Amino acid sequence: MTFRKALLALCLIVLLAPWPGWAAPLDAIVAVRAEIPGDARTAGVLGVERRGSGVIIDDDGLVVTIGYLILEADQVEIELSDKRVLPAEVLAYDYDTGFGLLRPQVNPGIAPLALGDSTGLADQTQVLVVSADKAEPAMPAYVVSRRDFAGYWEYLLPDAIFTAPPYRNYGGAGLIGRGGELLGIGSLFVGDAIADSTLPGNMFVPIEALKPILAELVDHGRAQGPVRPWLGIYGAEERSRVFVNRVAPEGPAAAAGLLVDDLIVAVEDQPVGTLDDFYRAVWSLGEAGVTVPLTLLRGADLVTVEIRSGDRYDYLKLHPSH
Repeated sequence: MTFRKALLALCLIVLLAPWPGWAAPLDAIVAVRAEIPGDARTAGVLGVERRGSGVIIDDDGLVVTIGYLILEADQVEIELSDKRVLPAEVLAYDYDTGFGLLRPQVNPGIAPLALGDSTGLADQTQVLVVSADKAEPAMPAYVVSRRDFAGYWEYLLPDAIFTAPPYRNYGGAGLIGRGGELLGIGSLFVGDAIADSTLPGNMFVPIEALKPILAELVDHGRAQGPVRPWLGIYGAEERSRVFVNRVAPEGPAAAAGLLVDDLIVAVEDQPVGTLDDFYRAVWSLGEAGVTVPLTLLRGADLVTVEIRSGDRYDYLKLHPSH
């Protein structure tokens, strides 16, 4: 039996056989509902009505969720397990990790989940995925890999957590350890939970990425320190080549004249063959505002384009507190 078939069989066992002695901490899991203006930068891609989950992590009711649920929102509310609905403020959004924070206007009086240690969460660790979905609030799963994740939207997450079998309501779901501690926040459905496979699963942002920036997010609405340059390129990686799949309207790449299907050969003479290579090469040039020279293959011609990078926070239509 191949490893993939063995893992699929294991996942089936997980789904059919409940794990004794595991109490799902449902009270700290909340539903998140956000309304986004129609003219928001992300409205066309992520929609104007977003639904998912979040997790209460302090005694005042602070909620951590996945940031895309609340990005550019003008109205947000949370629903508790006892069906109370509370208006909430978008407190913070961190582009580099993907986390978002909410502060309900009224303390919900719910015991928070403790932040666990996700650094040692190894392959084959048993975990529980918990969301506010009333039909399927919790599902057991296994960690199947830990590796860097490169997203097409200029996003690179080190040491992401991949689990299987897949859970359908992953957005903002809590990844819970056997001791009831929070280990990660649900971000994506993926078709390659194990690298170079076709095993479906979910990607979680490790909670360890939140700890160093949590106080800054609460106090300032975003992490402090150097801001990475943003180009407004939505890339695609294929056969060790990076292509421009789309450009953000009115973004830096669009202003510089980048075209769909341009092949990115190099960043300032540094060859790139993966999205990871591309992002790291761009970020190594300096902070937001730095000029980024790209060598492109456009049709049969090599061309050089210089992009004056920007700050993605300035591009998005965020709450003034950010």
